[in-house]
Amino acid sequence: MADQYPVDVSYGDLTGQSADDVVVNVLTCGDAVGIGSYVYREQGGSYQNVFKAEEPPVYAEIDRGDLVVTKQVYEKGDPVSAPSGENVITYRWSGTRFTEAYSLHNDYGKTAGDGPTPVPDS
Repeated sequence: MADQYPVDVSYGDLTGQSADDVVVNVLTCGDAVGIGSYVYREQGGSYQNVFKAEEPPVYAEIDRGDLVVTKQVYEKGDPVSAPSGENVITYRWSGTRFTEAYSLHNDYGKTAGDGPTPVPDS
């Protein structure tokens, strides 16, 4: 098992076929960071890869028939456990491939305790 990565697998309808599509997220062993996300579609009795995102950290999921890919964003000096934000990209099946429908960026705010507490003016 030393040469195997943990995977997270989900099934659902992304491409409008009768057979479920398969979303596979490959994770690192220690901290479960996504290192690759893949979508497989049934074609002619076997499953074929129709999408891949291999720029870590990345995670893909099915949301109401759309493929939603989340990529953590790090600024210089950010530890792996504390990214500065994330890009969330929604893809839709166009009949032959996934195309980007829309995207958004979320900045993560600093949580309480991350810096000095301001002293109120008297």
